[in-house]
Amino acid sequence: MSTSSRVENTITIPVEQELNPWQSQAARFDYAAQKLNLDEGLWKILRYPNRELIVHIPVAMDSGRMEVFTGYRVQHSIARGPAKGGIRYSPDVTLDEVRALASWMTWKCAVVNIPFGGAKGGVICDPKKLSMGELERITRRYTSELIEFIGPEKDVPAPDMNTNEQTMAWMMDTYSMHMRQTVTAVVTGKPVNMGGSRGRREATGRGVMIVCDEALKRLNLNREGCRVIIQGFGNVGSNAAQLMCEDGYKIIGIIEINGSLYNRNGIDIDELIEYKKKNNTIVGFPGASPADGAELLTTECDILAPCATENVITSKNVERIKCKILCEGANGPTTAVADEILAEKKVFIIPDILANAGGVTTSYFEWVQDRMGYFWKESVVNERLESIMKESFEDVVRYAEAHNVNNRIAAYMLAIDRVAFTIRQRGIYA
Repeated sequence: MSTSSRVENTITIPVEQELNPWQSQAARFDYAAQKLNLDEGLWKILRYPNRELIVHIPVAMDSGRMEVFTGYRVQHSIARGPAKGGIRYSPDVTLDEVRALASWMTWKCAVVNIPFGGAKGGVICDPKKLSMGELERITRRYTSELIEFIGPEKDVPAPDMNTNEQTMAWMMDTYSMHMRQTVTAVVTGKPVNMGGSRGRREATGRGVMIVCDEALKRLNLNREGCRVIIQGFGNVGSNAAQLMCEDGYKIIGIIEINGSLYNRNGIDIDELIEYKKKNNTIVGFPGASPADGAELLTTECDILAPCATENVITSKNVERIKCKILCEGANGPTTAVADEILAEKKVFIIPDILANAGGVTTSYFEWVQDRMGYFWKESVVNERLESIMKESFEDVVRYAEAHNVNNRIAAYMLAIDRVAFTIRQRGIYA
């Protein structure tokens, strides 16, 4: 890109592109790079992924017919170490979404200063309409198509939306069969008995709680009775809610796509988790009142934690957001356009590339343990996670103050600075 196309004073993005996560990521990157006076050559290198793979996966369905699914794997950067990033299964997966998520992973790993670059993958499918056998065959064929491009020293996948420990077990087994040896370090987020790490399942939610604790200290607010609304009650949202509830936060609202809950006196999260296990939904939970999700998102609270998908807070609802702290447990829940308005409202943002980095940090611990063949107690995992999250929070806040920018741009600037420094040291092979 030419110097003249650089962003000058503010983040700019066409209104029609607001919901495109790649455009949001690129706009924030451009703004942060401009603030850093980043060399134009490095600007070009870091703005685009290193590699984008598209695979078409033939799968025999239970009915006997053949179906072809499209899968992606994008490796944004390997400058600081192997690429790292989740695999999501969804009918809405797009290449631009995977590109954005891979880029965010590069910045996320750099913010918490772990030796990975960013990657992301996805398969266009609807897991709710597929049997376990069909999901296994999709996973194994997808893995085999990526065999040359993944591995403990190349690219280490992990679970993401609609994938889990079982998916990672299938991926690890498929890769190991091709290698003719068991290779536990090829993926993270595995079952503990197969080389997974204790504490990994709760890690992203725990990281959310840790940075919320730090934000409260920063703003001189008390944890006891702090009102929290959480959007999304999957792995991240449910673990964040449970851990925060145990530590004295008051969870007053839970927002799910098929129904939401509100209780101004606080929801008993342990009971809600048990209810969801039995009923596969939070709808009808007797310990809270049903609520409209869109209205609950804009209800007054101390902390709002979107923990599900992208584009939850946009130009259409941001004016009505009434939280003091926005903690982004999901990737890309706030659009670049909405960022500007939140800044005007003086909302303290804990950006996604910091707030949800607990998952990749503990994935790094899992990768280390697999390569050592020596596994840590859960208390050790949690202690090391807390140390990294607290230190990273302080790094971002100090950077924001030093450069007179908001926390999100500070996190981007810090991450870009670290990756660019490594590339300068390594040099460009040509």
